[in-house]
Amino acid sequence: MMPASPEQNQRWYAVQTRYRCEQTVTAGLCGKGLETFLPLVTQTHRWSDRNKKIEVPVFPGYTFTRFDNTARLRKQLLQTTGVIGLVSFSNEASPVPDKQIDDLRTVLAQKVPCALHAFLSLGQKVRIRGGSLDGIEGILTQNGERNLIISIAAIGRSIAIKIAGYELEPL
Repeated sequence: MMPASPEQNQRWYAVQTRYRCEQTVTAGLCGKGLETFLPLVTQTHRWSDRNKKIEVPVFPGYTFTRFDNTARLRKQLLQTTGVIGLVSFSNEASPVPDKQIDDLRTVLAQKVPCALHAFLSLGQKVRIRGGSLDGIEGILTQNGERNLIISIAAIGRSIAIKIAGYELEPL
């Protein structure tokens, strides 16, 4: 039997950050050699004299990092400036499934308009078939228009994307 490679033991974890420290924490974790993912969306903010496009976190107060959850790496992560802690349940760091991170990355890379949505865990689970969002999974909602809710269970947050024109298959 071959020993597991270090990458096989790596999982994604949600990191809770201090207020407005998501980008600082992400940069600090990258500086320590950890793989990170900070989901950002571009918003236009208006001031009295100008409009400016800025990138803001999709999930304020959270960033994601992928690492082998050993005591040494966990200590190194927790000593990063701006980190409050790992999202945990029963004193155990709760991993985020790779599929949820991959789906979120795909939606943001395709620049699909999205908005925060109340967290959903129940409903008709579907997968998009075809197009630029092929394989994205979520929960279907319909209030006048069809939305797909992509949830990150570990942090209890969701985003909604409009899915008019996409073919869906139930899961």
